[in-house]
Amino acid sequence: MERIFQQLSPLFAREMNVSSWSAPSSKFAPAELLRNIRSAAKNEADVYHVTGDIHYVVMGLPRRRTVLTIHDCVFLYNASGFKRRLLKWILLDMPVRRSRLVTTISEATKKDILKFSGCSPDKVVVIPDPVSDGIYYRPAEFNQNKPVLLFVGTTENKNLLRAAAALEGLSCRLDIVGRLSAEQEQALSRHKIEYTAKAGLSDGEIADKYAQSDIVLFPSVFEGFGLPVVEGQQAGRPVITSNLDPMRDVAGKGACLVDPYDVGSIRDGVVRVIRDGEYRQQLVREGFANVRRYSAGEVAGQYLACYDQLLNS
Repeated sequence: MERIFQQLSPLFAREMNVSSWSAPSSKFAPAELLRNIRSAAKNEADVYHVTGDIHYVVMGLPRRRTVLTIHDCVFLYNASGFKRRLLKWILLDMPVRRSRLVTTISEATKKDILKFSGCSPDKVVVIPDPVSDGIYYRPAEFNQNKPVLLFVGTTENKNLLRAAAALEGLSCRLDIVGRLSAEQEQALSRHKIEYTAKAGLSDGEIADKYAQSDIVLFPSVFEGFGLPVVEGQQAGRPVITSNLDPMRDVAGKGACLVDPYDVGSIRDGVVRVIRDGEYRQQLVREGFANVRRYSAGEVAGQYLACYDQLLNS
């Protein structure tokens, strides 16, 4: 999230003075939450935009001049009972009520916000994540004999266990960005998958990973947006992703869509992309066309329109 708005801030600065503030505490305890709210309240601006996951700090900001960005509602899906009710109040219900506008990064997340908060649809604006300018295209011949499949992320929703089962017996190498759990290592070994895995990569190293890959495999079962889809398209690589929103909407026509819950469907998608050269080229062409929607300039303009709405209302 920080990287996204660091990319957008210089574009905002062409139209207005921009300053940034970071919460002094990352602890989720009552005294620390109050400390962050009080610290946020000391800022003076014409428009306030809360872009991180500290949604609750809007309590210290003027309601009529505050924009809140909610990237996803995964915190509600991963909790239950009293904890879920508490998180819903602190991170969703109260912040949404106290904000003039709420932005989110996909129609799927907007539906979650409306469902869980009950706010007016007019209050929530969808503005997608921008694709990083650092992701570059490098022409390369497709490795038909042993393609490299880039797999970004190792949290449970990224679906690595099913991907490993889908790739069993295929001649390929899985290049994983993220730290593997013991269960994931065991699954990769059990399915005899040739792989490499590395965590803590810089933005430049991640861009290189895209350029060094033959295919981007992203069969996630839950995302707020699904940035690897458009990053793969920007890099000029065929993308395989889930036939679920938001990935389906984000990808446009520039991805092979598979059922992420069906190992056979994931395998069929990978096999088709490997074997069908004409289909691969079609995915790349459609990906280049689709990714224009996610340029930093396009996204910055949509945020500036929200700021103008607050200033002129």
